[in-house]
Amino acid sequence: MTVGAGASAATAFMGAPPIGSADVKAATGRISQRIRPVTIVAADPGPFDRTSLYLACDTTQVTGGHEVRGALNFALYHLEHGALPAAGVVIATSGGGDAGVACAWAARETGTKATVYVPANCPAPTVRRLHLLGAQVQRAHGDADDAARAAAVHSERTGALLSHSYDNPLIALGAGTLAAEVNDLLGPEIDTVMVPVGGGALLAGTCAALEHTGIRIVPVEPQVAPTLGTALDAGYPVDVPVNSLAADSLGARRVSQLALDLARGAGCRPVAVTEEEIDRARRSLWQERRIPAQYGAAVALAAIQSGAYVPDVYERVVVVVTGANTDPASLDR
Repeated sequence: MTVGAGASAATAFMGAPPIGSADVKAATGRISQRIRPVTIVAADPGPFDRTSLYLACDTTQVTGGHEVRGALNFALYHLEHGALPAAGVVIATSGGGDAGVACAWAARETGTKATVYVPANCPAPTVRRLHLLGAQVQRAHGDADDAARAAAVHSERTGALLSHSYDNPLIALGAGTLAAEVNDLLGPEIDTVMVPVGGGALLAGTCAALEHTGIRIVPVEPQVAPTLGTALDAGYPVDVPVNSLAADSLGARRVSQLALDLARGAGCRPVAVTEEEIDRARRSLWQERRIPAQYGAAVALAAIQSGAYVPDVYERVVVVVTGANTDPASLDR
Protein backbone atom coordinates (compact mmCIF):
# COMPACT_ATOMS: atom_id res chain seq x y z
CA MET A 1 0.00 0.00 0.00
CA THR A 2 1.32 3.44 -0.94
CA VAL A 3 -0.32 6.42 0.74
CA GLY A 4 0.71 9.98 -0.01
CA ALA A 5 0.25 12.97 2.27
CA GLY A 6 -3.04 13.90 0.66
CA ALA A 7 -4.37 10.37 0.13
CA SER A 8 -8.07 9.74 0.54
CA ALA A 9 -9.74 6.68 1.99
CA ALA A 10 -12.62 6.95 -0.47
CA THR A 11 -11.70 3.95 -2.61
CA ALA A 12 -14.66 2.06 -4.08
CA PHE A 13 -14.73 -1.63 -3.21
CA MET A 14 -14.17 -3.57 -6.46
CA GLY A 15 -13.53 -7.08 -5.14
CA ALA A 16 -9.97 -6.66 -3.85
CA PRO A 17 -9.87 -4.66 -0.60
CA PRO A 18 -7.84 -1.42 -0.68
CA ILE A 19 -5.97 -2.46 2.50
CA GLY A 20 -5.34 -5.88 3.98
CA SER A 21 -3.61 -7.97 6.60
CA ALA A 22 -0.15 -7.41 5.13
CA ASP A 23 -0.62 -3.67 5.58
CA VAL A 24 -1.75 -4.17 9.18
CA LYS A 25 1.32 -6.34 9.79
CA ALA A 26 3.52 -3.50 8.51
CA ALA A 27 1.72 -1.06 10.81
CA THR A 28 2.26 -3.44 13.74
CA GLY A 29 5.98 -3.51 13.05
CA ARG A 30 6.01 0.26 12.83
CA ILE A 31 4.26 1.06 16.13
CA SER A 32 4.58 -2.00 18.39
CA GLN A 33 7.59 -0.75 20.38
CA ARG A 34 5.84 2.51 21.28
CA ILE A 35 2.38 1.38 22.35
CA ARG A 36 0.99 -0.80 25.11
CA PRO A 37 -0.42 -4.22 24.24
CA VAL A 38 -4.14 -4.86 24.42
CA THR A 39 -5.35 -6.55 27.60
CA ILE A 40 -7.46 -9.69 27.19
CA VAL A 41 -9.82 -10.51 30.06
CA ALA A 42 -12.13 -13.52 30.34
CA ALA A 43 -15.65 -12.32 31.07
CA ASP A 44 -18.93 -13.69 32.37
CA PRO A 45 -21.12 -14.43 29.32
CA GLY A 46 -24.27 -13.78 31.35
CA PRO A 47 -27.31 -15.67 30.08
CA PHE A 48 -25.28 -17.26 27.26
CA ASP A 49 -23.71 -19.83 29.56
CA ARG A 50 -22.22 -21.97 26.79
CA THR A 51 -20.54 -18.98 25.16
CA SER A 52 -16.89 -18.08 25.79
CA LEU A 53 -16.63 -14.32 26.20
CA TYR A 54 -13.47 -12.19 26.33
CA LEU A 55 -12.97 -8.45 26.69
CA ALA A 56 -10.17 -6.89 24.61
CA CYS A 57 -9.44 -3.71 26.56
CA ASP A 58 -7.35 -0.97 24.96
CA THR A 59 -8.10 1.37 27.83
CA THR A 60 -4.54 1.48 29.21
CA GLN A 61 -2.96 3.17 26.19
CA VAL A 62 -0.93 6.28 26.96
CA THR A 63 -3.74 8.49 25.64
CA GLY A 64 -6.51 6.30 27.04
CA GLY A 65 -7.74 4.63 23.87
CA HIS A 66 -7.03 2.91 20.57
CA GLU A 67 -6.83 6.19 18.61
CA VAL A 68 -3.14 6.45 19.45
CA ARG A 69 -2.46 3.41 17.28
CA GLY A 70 -3.69 5.12 14.14
CA ALA A 71 -2.16 8.49 14.98
CA LEU A 72 1.25 6.94 15.60
CA ASN A 73 1.11 4.83 12.44
CA PHE A 74 0.18 7.95 10.44
CA ALA A 75 3.05 10.00 11.84
CA LEU A 76 5.69 7.25 11.66
CA TYR A 77 4.75 6.30 8.09
CA HIS A 78 5.27 9.85 6.90
CA LEU A 79 8.45 10.20 8.95
CA GLU A 80 9.85 7.02 7.36
CA HIS A 81 9.03 8.34 3.89
CA GLY A 82 10.45 11.82 4.48
CA ALA A 83 6.98 13.32 4.17
CA LEU A 84 6.58 15.10 7.51
CA PRO A 85 6.68 18.82 6.64
CA ALA A 86 8.27 21.50 8.80
CA ALA A 87 4.76 22.79 9.54
CA GLY A 88 3.93 19.49 11.25
CA VAL A 89 0.56 17.79 11.40
CA VAL A 90 -2.90 19.34 11.67
CA ILE A 91 -6.12 17.59 12.68
CA ALA A 92 -9.68 18.48 13.61
CA THR A 93 -11.14 16.62 16.55
CA SER A 94 -14.66 16.11 17.87
CA GLY A 95 -15.98 17.26 21.23
CA GLY A 96 -14.48 14.25 23.02
CA GLY A 97 -11.05 15.07 21.66
CA ASP A 98 -9.58 11.56 21.65
CA ALA A 99 -8.22 11.74 18.10
CA GLY A 100 -6.72 15.16 18.72
CA VAL A 101 -4.98 14.02 21.90
CA ALA A 102 -3.66 10.96 20.09
CA CYS A 103 -2.37 13.10 17.23
CA ALA A 104 -0.66 15.49 19.65
CA TRP A 105 1.05 12.63 21.48
CA ALA A 106 2.16 10.99 18.22
CA ALA A 107 3.54 14.30 16.96
CA ARG A 108 5.55 14.75 20.14
CA GLU A 109 6.75 11.14 19.92
CA THR A 110 8.03 11.71 16.38
CA GLY A 111 9.55 15.12 17.02
CA THR A 112 7.11 17.17 14.97
CA LYS A 113 4.48 19.81 15.66
CA ALA A 114 0.74 19.29 16.01
CA THR A 115 -2.01 21.83 15.49
CA VAL A 116 -5.41 20.68 16.72
CA TYR A 117 -8.66 22.40 15.78
CA VAL A 118 -11.40 21.76 18.32
CA PRO A 119 -15.12 22.62 18.25
CA ALA A 120 -16.45 25.46 20.35
CA ASN A 121 -17.83 23.03 22.95
CA CYS A 122 -14.59 21.11 23.48
CA PRO A 123 -14.19 20.48 27.23
CA ALA A 124 -11.56 22.52 29.06
CA PRO A 125 -9.75 19.39 30.38
CA THR A 126 -9.20 18.20 26.80
CA VAL A 127 -7.80 21.58 25.79
CA ARG A 128 -5.45 21.56 28.79
CA ARG A 129 -4.29 18.07 27.92
CA LEU A 130 -3.57 19.10 24.34
CA HIS A 131 -1.51 22.04 25.58
CA LEU A 132 0.42 19.76 27.95
CA LEU A 133 1.31 17.55 24.99
CA GLY A 134 2.75 20.56 23.19
CA ALA A 135 -0.03 21.03 20.62
CA GLN A 136 -1.13 24.37 19.25
CA VAL A 137 -4.87 24.46 19.95
CA GLN A 138 -7.27 26.42 17.76
CA ARG A 139 -10.92 26.65 18.79
CA ALA A 140 -13.42 26.78 15.93
CA HIS A 141 -16.50 28.98 16.20
CA GLY A 142 -18.91 26.09 15.67
CA ASP A 143 -19.05 22.30 15.70
CA ALA A 144 -16.70 19.53 14.58
CA ASP A 145 -17.48 20.20 10.90
CA ASP A 146 -16.39 23.81 11.34
CA ALA A 147 -13.20 22.57 13.00
CA ALA A 148 -12.58 20.22 10.06
CA ARG A 149 -12.97 23.02 7.53
CA ALA A 150 -10.60 25.23 9.52
CA ALA A 151 -8.01 22.44 9.71
CA ALA A 152 -8.17 21.97 5.92
CA VAL A 153 -7.63 25.70 5.38
CA HIS A 154 -4.69 25.61 7.81
CA SER A 155 -3.15 22.71 5.86
CA GLU A 156 -3.46 24.56 2.55
CA ARG A 157 -2.09 27.78 4.01
CA THR A 158 0.88 26.36 5.93
CA GLY A 159 1.70 23.07 4.23
CA ALA A 160 0.97 21.11 7.42
CA LEU A 161 0.12 17.45 6.87
CA LEU A 162 -3.65 17.03 7.20
CA SER A 163 -4.62 14.06 9.35
CA HIS A 164 -8.11 12.79 10.11
CA SER A 165 -9.85 11.26 13.10
CA TYR A 166 -10.87 8.17 11.13
CA ASP A 167 -11.09 8.68 7.34
CA ASN A 168 -7.55 7.76 6.29
CA PRO A 169 -6.09 4.31 5.50
CA LEU A 170 -3.06 4.84 7.73
CA ILE A 171 -5.32 5.67 10.68
CA ALA A 172 -7.41 2.57 9.96
CA LEU A 173 -4.34 0.34 9.66
CA GLY A 174 -3.03 1.55 13.01
CA ALA A 175 -6.41 0.83 14.58
CA GLY A 176 -6.31 -2.61 12.99
CA THR A 177 -3.23 -3.56 14.99
CA LEU A 178 -5.57 -4.09 17.96
CA ALA A 179 -7.40 -6.90 16.13
CA ALA A 180 -4.09 -8.29 14.92
CA GLU A 181 -2.92 -8.56 18.53
CA VAL A 182 -6.16 -10.27 19.51
CA ASN A 183 -5.73 -12.75 16.67
CA ASP A 184 -2.13 -13.45 17.65
CA LEU A 185 -3.16 -14.09 21.25
CA LEU A 186 -6.41 -15.97 20.75
CA GLY A 187 -6.67 -16.78 17.02
CA PRO A 188 -7.85 -20.43 17.03
CA GLU A 189 -9.85 -19.79 20.21
CA ILE A 190 -12.27 -17.21 18.79
CA ASP A 191 -15.12 -17.15 16.30
CA THR A 192 -16.31 -13.55 16.50
CA VAL A 193 -14.92 -10.08 17.20
CA MET A 194 -17.36 -7.29 18.09
CA VAL A 195 -16.29 -3.67 17.58
CA PRO A 196 -17.94 -0.29 18.21
CA VAL A 197 -18.53 1.87 15.14
CA GLY A 198 -18.63 5.62 14.66
CA GLY A 199 -16.50 6.88 11.77
CA GLY A 200 -15.25 3.36 11.15
CA ALA A 201 -11.44 3.40 11.46
CA LEU A 202 -11.49 0.57 14.00
CA LEU A 203 -13.95 -1.41 11.88
CA ALA A 204 -11.92 -0.92 8.69
CA GLY A 205 -8.70 -1.90 10.42
CA THR A 206 -10.33 -4.94 12.02
CA CYS A 207 -11.67 -6.12 8.65
CA ALA A 208 -8.20 -5.74 7.14
CA ALA A 209 -6.44 -7.47 10.03
CA LEU A 210 -8.78 -10.45 10.09
CA GLU A 211 -9.17 -11.09 6.37
CA HIS A 212 -8.85 -14.79 5.44
CA THR A 213 -9.07 -15.86 9.11
CA GLY A 214 -12.73 -16.91 9.04
CA ILE A 215 -13.40 -14.79 12.14
CA ARG A 216 -16.79 -13.08 12.04
CA ILE A 217 -16.77 -9.31 12.58
CA VAL A 218 -19.83 -7.77 14.21
CA PRO A 219 -20.00 -3.95 14.14
CA VAL A 220 -22.09 -2.39 16.92
CA GLU A 221 -23.40 1.16 16.84
CA PRO A 222 -25.75 3.42 18.79
CA GLN A 223 -29.35 3.04 17.69
CA VAL A 224 -29.77 6.82 17.52
CA ALA A 225 -26.67 7.35 15.33
CA PRO A 226 -26.31 4.31 13.02
CA THR A 227 -23.56 5.52 10.67
CA LEU A 228 -22.80 2.10 9.15
CA GLY A 229 -26.36 0.81 9.04
CA THR A 230 -27.50 3.98 7.27
CA ALA A 231 -24.64 3.73 4.78
CA LEU A 232 -25.30 0.06 4.03
CA ASP A 233 -28.98 0.78 3.41
CA ALA A 234 -28.20 3.75 1.15
CA GLY A 235 -25.20 2.22 -0.60
CA TYR A 236 -22.94 5.14 0.31
CA PRO A 237 -21.96 7.13 3.43
CA VAL A 238 -24.78 9.33 4.72
CA ASP A 239 -24.70 11.96 7.46
CA VAL A 240 -26.63 11.11 10.63
CA PRO A 241 -27.26 13.30 13.69
CA VAL A 242 -24.60 13.13 16.40
CA ASN A 243 -26.88 12.89 19.41
CA SER A 244 -25.90 9.73 21.27
CA LEU A 245 -24.32 9.19 24.66
CA ALA A 246 -21.65 7.32 22.72
CA ALA A 247 -20.62 10.51 20.91
CA ASP A 248 -17.95 10.88 23.61
CA SER A 249 -15.84 8.58 21.41
CA LEU A 250 -18.08 7.70 18.44
CA GLY A 251 -18.83 11.27 17.44
CA ALA A 252 -18.61 10.98 13.64
CA ARG A 253 -21.55 12.05 11.50
CA ARG A 254 -20.85 9.36 8.92
CA VAL A 255 -18.89 6.17 8.44
CA SER A 256 -15.94 6.40 6.04
CA GLN A 257 -16.13 5.00 2.52
CA LEU A 258 -13.17 2.77 3.39
CA ALA A 259 -15.00 1.23 6.34
CA LEU A 260 -18.15 0.81 4.27
CA ASP A 261 -16.24 -0.97 1.49
CA LEU A 262 -14.41 -3.31 3.84
CA ALA A 263 -17.53 -4.06 5.87
CA ARG A 264 -19.34 -5.01 2.67
CA GLY A 265 -16.45 -7.22 1.61
CA ALA A 266 -16.42 -8.96 4.99
CA GLY A 267 -20.19 -9.47 4.96
CA CYS A 268 -20.67 -7.39 8.11
CA ARG A 269 -24.16 -6.55 9.34
CA PRO A 270 -24.30 -4.01 12.17
CA VAL A 271 -26.14 -4.43 15.45
CA ALA A 272 -27.68 -1.38 17.12
CA VAL A 273 -28.06 -0.74 20.86
CA THR A 274 -30.08 1.80 22.84
CA GLU A 275 -28.85 4.58 25.10
CA GLU A 276 -30.02 2.66 28.17
CA GLU A 277 -28.16 -0.47 27.08
CA ILE A 278 -24.96 1.50 26.50
CA ASP A 279 -25.22 3.14 29.91
CA ARG A 280 -25.85 -0.20 31.60
CA ALA A 281 -22.84 -1.83 29.93
CA ARG A 282 -20.55 1.06 30.87
CA ARG A 283 -21.68 0.88 34.49
CA SER A 284 -21.12 -2.88 34.58
CA LEU A 285 -17.54 -2.48 33.35
CA TRP A 286 -16.82 -0.20 36.29
CA GLN A 287 -18.94 -1.81 39.00
CA GLU A 288 -18.01 -5.42 38.25
CA ARG A 289 -14.45 -5.08 36.90
CA ARG A 290 -13.26 -1.59 37.78
CA ILE A 291 -12.65 -0.84 34.10
CA PRO A 292 -13.30 2.86 33.43
CA ALA A 293 -14.83 3.29 29.98
CA GLN A 294 -16.35 5.97 27.82
CA TYR A 295 -19.90 5.42 26.72
CA GLY A 296 -18.73 4.69 23.19
CA ALA A 297 -16.23 2.14 24.48
CA ALA A 298 -19.04 0.09 26.02
CA VAL A 299 -21.20 -0.14 22.90
CA ALA A 300 -20.07 -3.61 21.78
CA LEU A 301 -20.50 -5.08 25.25
CA ALA A 302 -24.00 -3.58 25.37
CA ALA A 303 -24.97 -5.76 22.41
CA ILE A 304 -24.07 -8.93 24.31
CA GLN A 305 -25.55 -7.89 27.65
CA SER A 306 -28.84 -6.71 26.15
CA GLY A 307 -29.33 -9.65 23.81
CA ALA A 308 -29.17 -7.41 20.73
CA TYR A 309 -26.56 -9.92 19.59
CA VAL A 310 -27.26 -13.52 20.54
CA PRO A 311 -24.22 -15.78 20.11
CA ASP A 312 -24.55 -19.31 18.83
CA VAL A 313 -24.09 -22.21 21.21
CA TYR A 314 -20.39 -22.55 22.05
CA GLU A 315 -19.53 -19.39 20.08
CA ARG A 316 -16.29 -17.78 21.24
CA VAL A 317 -16.66 -14.01 21.26
CA VAL A 318 -14.22 -11.14 21.79
CA VAL A 319 -15.74 -7.76 22.67
CA VAL A 320 -13.51 -4.74 22.05
CA VAL A 321 -13.53 -2.04 24.77
CA THR A 322 -11.75 0.95 23.33
CA GLY A 323 -11.35 3.98 25.58
CA ALA A 324 -11.09 5.19 29.17
CA ASN A 325 -11.26 8.98 28.70
CA THR A 326 -14.20 9.67 30.94
CA ASP A 327 -15.00 11.64 34.08
CA PRO A 328 -14.30 9.22 36.96
CA ALA A 329 -16.95 10.92 39.08
CA SER A 330 -19.60 9.89 36.57
CA LEU A 331 -18.92 6.17 37.00
CA ASP A 332 -20.56 5.90 40.42
CA ARG A 333 -23.53 8.12 39.76
